[in-house]
Amino acid sequence: MKEFSYEEVEAATGGFAAKNLVGKGSHGSVYRARLRGGGRRMAVVAVKRPSHAQGEAKLAKEIAVLSAAPRHPGVIGIVGVSSSPQPPAASGPRLPPLLVMEFMPNGSLHDLLHRSPRPPPWPRRVEIALDVARAVQALHAAAPRVIIHRDVKSANVLLGRDGRARLADFSLAVSVKTVVHAPPGAAGACGGGEEKDGDDDNDEDEEGGSAGPAPAGTIGYLDPCYTEPGRLGPASDVFSFGVVLLELVSGRKVMDVNSSPSSIVSWAAPLIGAGRAREVLDARVAAPPTARANRAVARVLTLAARCVSETVERRPAMDEVVSELRGALESAGWWRHHHRGDSGGVVERVCRHVASWGQRVRRSKRVRATKVECTEHSGSSEAHDEALSSHRKNGMMSGTAHSDGSKAKESALNRFESELDLVFSS
Repeated sequence: MKEFSYEEVEAATGGFAAKNLVGKGSHGSVYRARLRGGGRRMAVVAVKRPSHAQGEAKLAKEIAVLSAAPRHPGVIGIVGVSSSPQPPAASGPRLPPLLVMEFMPNGSLHDLLHRSPRPPPWPRRVEIALDVARAVQALHAAAPRVIIHRDVKSANVLLGRDGRARLADFSLAVSVKTVVHAPPGAAGACGGGEEKDGDDDNDEDEEGGSAGPAPAGTIGYLDPCYTEPGRLGPASDVFSFGVVLLELVSGRKVMDVNSSPSSIVSWAAPLIGAGRAREVLDARVAAPPTARANRAVARVLTLAARCVSETVERRPAMDEVVSELRGALESAGWWRHHHRGDSGGVVERVCRHVASWGQRVRRSKRVRATKVECTEHSGSSEAHDEALSSHRKNGMMSGTAHSDGSKAKESALNRFESELDLVFSS
């Protein structure tokens, strides 16, 4: 992480100008800013600023958790921080800490589902679900301390320029060494009490003492079994993620006072259990066009119903959730479009080569051809740079234009066609 001065970040936001405000919560606000990262290049970033003393404590905890979290493409990235020390009383008020993060230009999943005039198609919804599931899985697999997000919801899923979804807002997240589970033989909703594995004197929190933080989250997404500090565990995030799955498939708001029942879980779970899953599908978009796609969406809904089960031990772990979502994409024939999931896969390589080929043809003055891009990577400078590097190593490019334009065009077209053959024959 880069250490910025408070004055530098403040200037980058235009003095925290209202025109640069992109989000506001109960503990702070997020601003758009332009900061110099390395060299002369200016980058657009997001700056989180606390709005009160409690917000400062929350932000300090968020910085600590994000610093310890595993680097993952589905988790919002930290660019840097500004943590000014307490100045002497005579020098003025203490400056609050600031968190600088990567900027997500395409808004949140909540906006995409409930405010966008064009609701996302079915493949896109399952792709987003898989991105978020992988992020939560990585948090739960962190060592030596498991990270529990505690506020998985559509408003905290942000959409990047590269099309990927990222889990953000770790203000309620906690890291624990304890493993929480229902003891054998537990029965009834929410199971029995939980057991702790190991001694963790670092789990003390101002909200709940040494037993752990007091229950917190967002109404509608909050696990009903998480009623006291000792019941916190990965299963709480699984429940919240299940609610996001229901929201993704139905397009319905999680809490809708104009509907009965108002809770999406109370409305959708009985329908799914009664074999009436089709009634849960978002009516704003056409039903899945094939039998395979229908089965895939039904598979996602069945998974969502398991995630929001009132019995903790019936909920799947996040590694199983990831496996099921990937299986749904593959079974529907949508996996070829989700090349981001397997960086070493054939589709990933083809998209990179096609993006590079399109850039090369566009830049060459002697080769007249239609620009071809992989839509998933056309906006990704990182993928493009990697593609360019790959071509240079293979002798596919040179610093100057080829002397024979027709040969260059023919070679590029042949390469492009052979790569596409790999995709559609797989």
